[in-house]
Amino acid sequence: MSITVAEINRYPVKGLGADSLAEATLVTGEGLPGDRRFAIAHEGGDFDANNPVWLPKRHFLNLMTDEKLAGMRLTLEGDLLVLTVKGERVAEGRLDAPAGLAALERILESIMPGKGRLAIVRVPGRMLSDRPEAVLSIINAASVLDIERAAGRPVDRARFRGNIVIEGGTPWEEREWTGRSLRIGAAELRVVDPINRCAATCVDPDTGSRDMNVPKILQHAFGHVETGVYAEVTESGSIRAGDPVVVV
Repeated sequence: MSITVAEINRYPVKGLGADSLAEATLVTGEGLPGDRRFAIAHEGGDFDANNPVWLPKRHFLNLMTDEKLAGMRLTLEGDLLVLTVKGERVAEGRLDAPAGLAALERILESIMPGKGRLAIVRVPGRMLSDRPEAVLSIINAASVLDIERAAGRPVDRARFRGNIVIEGGTPWEEREWTGRSLRIGAAELRVVDPINRCAATCVDPDTGSRDMNVPKILQHAFGHVETGVYAEVTESGSIRAGDPVVVV
């Protein structure tokens, strides 16, 4: 059975919900366009707006520690950042209007009490993903189904926040792809590492409840805590939902 692209997802703001895409143009050395462009820095972190650099996720709001982020999205409409909570448009602020952006940050503070002052931040030319390198995450739907079997209950693949979700493969075959290339549509990617899973996957992406210990299930059932792989773009090109995925 051939492997195909089932979903393409970008996460404009680190820790918040996804934008589903029908297609995207990948560029060598870059991640999915618009992915993790922003993050929400909290008062306890070390992000310096005067010297913005990549920092680990503990310096920002993230699902591992802030489950209330589930169901929240910040999407970019031109220069307008729009906050939706569980599908309801709550607030908006322009990137080029400091007062409007500050008002949006204050609303976020009211939703996330105890985090002090919050700031929507970015690092020019850099993703704010969990790795300093520009990568995409690829999730094998067959592996998620195997986790369901081990858990004895449904497991939403959105827990794993994949940029590309593939279908038609066999469970866990992606763990053998490290160092190999994938041809997807007109682009080519090289798989660099498996993804070790943290407590962020314990959070139901719809309700925000911590209802399942996914890393514990993985370790007990499979002897590892990996789900999915990171890949870097080595040849630019467009990809679309339904494209075949060929392991080179």
